[in-house]
Amino acid sequence: MIIIPAIDLKNGECVRLLQGKKEMVTSYSRDPVAVAKRWEEEGATLIHIVDLDGAFSGTQKNLDSIKRIRESVGAELEVGGGIRDMDRIEMLISMGIDRVILGTSAVKSPELVRDASERHPGRILVGIDARDGRVAVKGWEEITEVDAMEFALRIQRLGAAGIIYTDISRDGMMTGPNIEATRAMTEALDIPVIASGGISSIDDIKRLLDIKGLWGAITGKALYTGRISLPEAIRLASGNG
Repeated sequence: MIIIPAIDLKNGECVRLLQGKKEMVTSYSRDPVAVAKRWEEEGATLIHIVDLDGAFSGTQKNLDSIKRIRESVGAELEVGGGIRDMDRIEMLISMGIDRVILGTSAVKSPELVRDASERHPGRILVGIDARDGRVAVKGWEEITEVDAMEFALRIQRLGAAGIIYTDISRDGMMTGPNIEATRAMTEALDIPVIASGGISSIDDIKRLLDIKGLWGAITGKALYTGRISLPEAIRLASGNG
């Protein structure tokens, strides 16, 4: 399992939200490039970046920060938040972004997942953000009637390279991930699943490691607050802990 540190960008700063609520924001750094360099120095081979302004507005607002991160680190980058059309996907890939994450657009325009996956095989991920088993969109502000598991299976058929599964109720709360839902998603899909939301301790990492086939785990707040040591988590997840 790969440990993936998160950088959530809002107004050019590294922040974390509680349960995705934009009014419940904590800023951890005004220098996202320095944060990315730190994660790379501590062993990260993949960094998860979300443009929160883009997720809420539908238009990416932190491209300058993303460009500077790309120019400053050699680790692979996956980027999501506000990516609604093929032009934006093409622009990010031309910038050197390794994987692009679709969220709201995957729900509203599933054909975009299919077309982008055909054009860029292995590089299109879909973020499935769920509350009580239902998919949320538009920066988690809108809960749809779409069943998360059914949606995941549909996304797999459309050719996506993987799923990032987030339980919104756990995100930023430091209460531990939703092990049961993550296990069910991993067992149901043939494509890689990345767990996100609520990972707050090394014990949480150990519990996720018990899910056979889980590809990766994203953690953010626990790293910023020091609850998890990234090098320790990486050693554990790689079988060297």
